[in-house]
Amino acid sequence: MSFNEEYRKKLITPAQIAARIQPGWTCASDIALAVPYTICDAIGDRVKNDGLSGVTLHTMLDTRPLSFFGEEYKGKLTGISWFSGGGMRKAVNGGWADVMPSYYRDMPSLFTDYVDIDAYIAVVSPMDKHGYFSAGVDGSVSFALIRKAKHIFLQVNKNMPRALTAPLIHISQVEALCETDEELAVLPPAKLDDISVTIGNIIAEEIPNGATLQLGIGAIPDAVGMALKSKHNLGIHTEMFTDSMVELLECGAADNTMKPIHRGKTVAAFAFGSKRMYDFIDDNPGIEILPVDYVNNPAVIAKHPNFRSINAALEVDFFGQVCAESIGTRHVSGTGGQVDYVRGAISSEGGKSFIAFPSTAMNETVSKIVPTLTQGAIVTTGKNDVDHIVTEYGIAKLRGKTLSQRVKALISIAHPKFRDELTYAAKKQNIMI
Repeated sequence: MSFNEEYRKKLITPAQIAARIQPGWTCASDIALAVPYTICDAIGDRVKNDGLSGVTLHTMLDTRPLSFFGEEYKGKLTGISWFSGGGMRKAVNGGWADVMPSYYRDMPSLFTDYVDIDAYIAVVSPMDKHGYFSAGVDGSVSFALIRKAKHIFLQVNKNMPRALTAPLIHISQVEALCETDEELAVLPPAKLDDISVTIGNIIAEEIPNGATLQLGIGAIPDAVGMALKSKHNLGIHTEMFTDSMVELLECGAADNTMKPIHRGKTVAAFAFGSKRMYDFIDDNPGIEILPVDYVNNPAVIAKHPNFRSINAALEVDFFGQVCAESIGTRHVSGTGGQVDYVRGAISSEGGKSFIAFPSTAMNETVSKIVPTLTQGAIVTTGKNDVDHIVTEYGIAKLRGKTLSQRVKALISIAHPKFRDELTYAAKKQNIMI
């Protein structure tokens, strides 16, 4: 049988794929664009209409609502979030979805060692002449899921870019597949307000020519990227490839020529952004999409001199504890790769890590620098790992500083309207010496 004949034999509808999912099965997909929404919705329809129950579905960074986010699926189809988007966040806080605590770098081994995966479901690019599908822009955990799953079901989308180093799946490994031509989800451009631009410019001053970058999601990392266009010989080694990185590569500020490993190549675990970015990745030999247990390994990150890591936070306390994934006990998202890159950057020769955020929230009524984290808040980056904290009022260097020195530095970059209040709290706690 030729590869094309085998393909046609295995081509069925999303509903027929859903019909193969059995009660009690555990299904899993990779991050963002890898989530096969058509198959997932068909599974949800089967739960609702045919009484299927006991199904678990592991996802990361949902990019649009999934049918099973609704409360009516509670106890029948359980979503487990490894890093949440808006839909999964609502389901977790509603009490009908679960969360897997983890560092991003550890996710492949956690799937391999602890999760029994019945079905790997994924969006892939079309089959090539050799019978292989590409996982597209998702290296991430796909390698581990492909090896571990007992059954593989694919949603083939001609719009999925083909990254040349992404995981490959041969038609012989596939139990069934369906086709969709829906447009890929895009990440709307972040709004670069004055505060984001100010913070971006502050951090850009700390990034020398030849540095290697990791940028997180949001307005501030995007602002940093935009502020770096006049730099030279920058490198990119990041968990998420973003549109600001495309800008740096196209204008010549980033060329990866100074990197000691993967020289000349941009390295990422996955990509999520605009259609322009997806077109940039497609068949581009300069982009390497690789497994996250390699990309986010702090020891690998640390091999790059002058590494610069930029991430965000919801609040930071006097000790330097960073919360980036909850508001009190209320779930916002996961740990992701923040700690991976904080640790990698501070271990790099000349490296620096920046946790950056506006000094206030809720129309300047709440300070994001606080004496103690909100009760129940999750510590993402611990006090012993934290390096630099940045707001629109400057940079507080915390690593190597005493508690008293940290408090003074943090208060100096808090919003002026909260500085007296914070100073009073620090003195009351007897930690300002």
